[in-house]
Amino acid sequence: MKNQKWSTRGNSMASQLKQIHPLAWTIIVGTIFGRMATSMSIPFLSIYLTQQMGASPTETGIIVAVSALVGVFASFYGGYISDRIGRKKVLFMSVFGWALVFIGFALSDKIWLFFIMNALNGICRALFEPTSRALLSDITPPSSKLLVFNLRYAAINLGVVFGPLLGLYLGLSDSNLSFLVAGGVYIAYGILLIVQFILHPLQQGEQGSGTAEPIRLKQAFRITSGDPVFMFVLIGTIFCVLGYGHFSSTLPQFMAINPNMTDGAKWFGYMLSLNAVVVLAVQFPVVRIASRFPPVVPLITGNIMVSVSLLLFGWAQSPWMLVTAVVIFTVGEVLMFTLMDVLVDRIAKPELKGTYFGMIGFNNLGNVSAPILGGFLLDSFGANQPLLVFAPIAISAVCGVPFLWIAHQRLQAREQQPT
Repeated sequence: MKNQKWSTRGNSMASQLKQIHPLAWTIIVGTIFGRMATSMSIPFLSIYLTQQMGASPTETGIIVAVSALVGVFASFYGGYISDRIGRKKVLFMSVFGWALVFIGFALSDKIWLFFIMNALNGICRALFEPTSRALLSDITPPSSKLLVFNLRYAAINLGVVFGPLLGLYLGLSDSNLSFLVAGGVYIAYGILLIVQFILHPLQQGEQGSGTAEPIRLKQAFRITSGDPVFMFVLIGTIFCVLGYGHFSSTLPQFMAINPNMTDGAKWFGYMLSLNAVVVLAVQFPVVRIASRFPPVVPLITGNIMVSVSLLLFGWAQSPWMLVTAVVIFTVGEVLMFTLMDVLVDRIAKPELKGTYFGMIGFNNLGNVSAPILGGFLLDSFGANQPLLVFAPIAISAVCGVPFLWIAHQRLQAREQQPT
């Protein structure tokens, strides 16, 4: 009986895998290499600016933050235009634009050029992320959506496992070679997308522009911002992303300038890879358990775990404490982000999926605030007083819990109403 049960599960998984569209596989596999290319360079940008370009922590925080700041406002428009002109055109613009941005990083020799390049980096991400997620939703059967969104998230972290190690090997602090490699990867990704769209053209209703009378931008914004469940999810996830954003902005600066830590940049690279390895190890078991609960509950639990881990980073007195903090942080990250795409897809109106996925990009206000807040705290208290840096960060992150709890109650009330 037990073997029969596992056989049934295996057949179900195999059936869902067979239903995945070839374009969805292209996005998933391309995400591995795209994130590998990005994570070999961007997470080390703050270290490069501080140590090689002579930027202060506050200047570095502003440069790192501009990507998220631009992305906050461009994300909604990126998702919206994918509903208007189609997913394919927006994907091509973002992928080939990304390639040019990374080549621009490699050629930059002034701080203000890094500011511009990182702003363009934010625009490309804001176009690509909601469009790719909306396309995955368009071409995937409902029974396979949870699997597809989790494969995409696993692909992100598989790329992040190897990206930081490659960045260390290529020596970002001494060379801009990793930026050129990243640009080359995105050129190859774009060419692969062109080939796949030719071999597997989208059908009617899969192109993001199938409505007879497309909704105007102002009306789309009014519909999404007037959705009470979605707005409380959005506000709550801003604080989730605020806590999460310190891992790639405040923490590397803290480790690089901490006088009590040698080779802080190298240790941070190992922590990034550990983070990705733990994600890959726990993602599917955690999602299997979390999917049994109402969809907002995992976000609340994850938000609390990330806040606790940020406090542990401030208390850490040994490498083992850092490892423990990374593991707790990572489980919290998985709980926050693996089911978020499914939740947005569940809330979104069918004709506005791209717009909803774009609107959730406003939670990157947390990513905007994280490096600025972290840089201010590091400038004010220094790396010698880590608790004074990380305690305010942890408290600010956990403020998302009340908003997520209200969203949970409203979503339950909405789903109990007769259709």
